[in-house]
Amino acid sequence: MSKEKNSGISEFVEKKLMPVAVKIGGFKPLIAIRDGIALSMPLIIVGSVFLILGSLPITAWTNWIAATSSHGVSVADVFNKITNGSFGLLGVIGAFGIASSYAEQYKTDGKSAGVIAVSSFFVLTPSIMSGDKVPLEGMPYGYLGSKGLFIALIIGLITGYVFQWFINHDIQIKMPETVPPAVSKSFSALIPGAVIIMFFGLIYAVLEWTGIGNAHELLLNILSKPLGLLGDTLGGTVVAIMLNSLFWFVGIHGGNIINPIIQPIWLMNTDANRLLFKAGNLDLAHGGHIITQPFIDNFVYMGGGGATIGLVLCIGILVITHQASKQATILAPLTITPGLFNINEPTMFGLPVVLNTTLVIAFVLAPIVNAITTYFAMKTGIVPLPIGAVVPWTMPPVISGFLATNSWTGSVLQLVNVVLDVIIYFPFMYTLNKQQKLEEAGEI
Repeated sequence: MSKEKNSGISEFVEKKLMPVAVKIGGFKPLIAIRDGIALSMPLIIVGSVFLILGSLPITAWTNWIAATSSHGVSVADVFNKITNGSFGLLGVIGAFGIASSYAEQYKTDGKSAGVIAVSSFFVLTPSIMSGDKVPLEGMPYGYLGSKGLFIALIIGLITGYVFQWFINHDIQIKMPETVPPAVSKSFSALIPGAVIIMFFGLIYAVLEWTGIGNAHELLLNILSKPLGLLGDTLGGTVVAIMLNSLFWFVGIHGGNIINPIIQPIWLMNTDANRLLFKAGNLDLAHGGHIITQPFIDNFVYMGGGGATIGLVLCIGILVITHQASKQATILAPLTITPGLFNINEPTMFGLPVVLNTTLVIAFVLAPIVNAITTYFAMKTGIVPLPIGAVVPWTMPPVISGFLATNSWTGSVLQLVNVVLDVIIYFPFMYTLNKQQKLEEAGEI
């Protein structure tokens, strides 16, 4: 590709695409959603570990944890309790994290905003009712977890914004400077907290008195179809993958732009699969989902954004066959090792992939192909659906495929995808390698 054409593309990217990406990346609500979801990830991973431990395909192990008990509580019951008490709190933690991040972006007290958001979440969430409609002391785990994530997003954003508005407009109770800061902050939060909690209490009352009922179910019914087209269909997922790659191409972290919008859908689908798996009904006929967080993390983005595991393996092939440029030879150990653990910043900025028009087609195409092959492998039943365990994104392929699906076929599918990624990337990397060798020889 000529330098003039490269220069024209780079100029278009810099003047047209980069400003849009920067604006989206700095949009406060998206940052708040991203940070709120990130806050809950340790709990999701801990819960996933115990979900995997409780469901390993080893009959002797599962029989032992089910039979080993004390006072009627088995080891399997303890594992389930840990899973529900961590993964099952996704909605509550999300509400806290989103409100906290939003308020902190306006230089106000994030912790107070988060606490108010949690209170509002419980106010709006219906209690468990007895047969004669008497509220019991308890709330459904489902609404505290993934089923409550939509409400958590809305409550978190509203709470964070309203809280900072009151504080930044000095509508608060001020205490003398001699009062400890923690006490002073609690009184500062009193007025905005009362307004926000009463607001959500009013919404709860209106929904109950009019017979509309549950805010969670209402919002799910309203948003499930349009958002499902984005996050729960192959077409919507392909669009999200394409946008992710294009943002990365211009040097903007694609995940930071796309994930806040679509990740809540993936996490809700993941938790729905977890509950079906525990009930022994994980299949499409019972409402299981193909497109989940593990689908994206462990089958689509192997090696990182752009499925660059195929790219770094191509570099390795060129080195092994003694065809690599000096630049590729130096980069090989710096890119292959982290690439196997899905860390691709050395590849993105060292090769580089960013603004590299020679690689952009493969960079967009490879993860899309991974999504298509994985979708149809699971759709046809060749590979089981993800069981609802969120495997850490740094887990290498083959291992992560097994853990995500509880089946060796998940590992085989990952190997197939890696081979396809290598095939897609190789002609483009070969062309780039030739360009590098010509540059090193002083012929360009």
